[in-house]
Amino acid sequence: MRLNLKGMALAAAVVWGGSFFVVGVCNLLWPPYGAAFLDLGRSIYPGYQGPAGFGSVIVVALYALLDGAIGGLIFGWLYNAVVAGMGQRTD
Repeated sequence: MRLNLKGMALAAAVVWGGSFFVVGVCNLLWPPYGAAFLDLGRSIYPGYQGPAGFGSVIVVALYALLDGAIGGLIFGWLYNAVVAGMGQRTD
């Protein structure tokens, strides 16, 4: 069974971007919440300096959305390539 690459990219983008958005908003409401997770975003996404306001949450969510889409696309492509290489039916 083949994975739909667009669907996989969209699903991964929504999960990864949504995770940063939800944790970022929760951090604005309850400042210690998710600080280590947001530090991960600060360490890998250029221009994001941490949860300083709602604009900052949007920036990290957009970065994560793009990152998740690329990761989902690569994962789906790799999965389809491995399944095809194993001689499995890929329709």
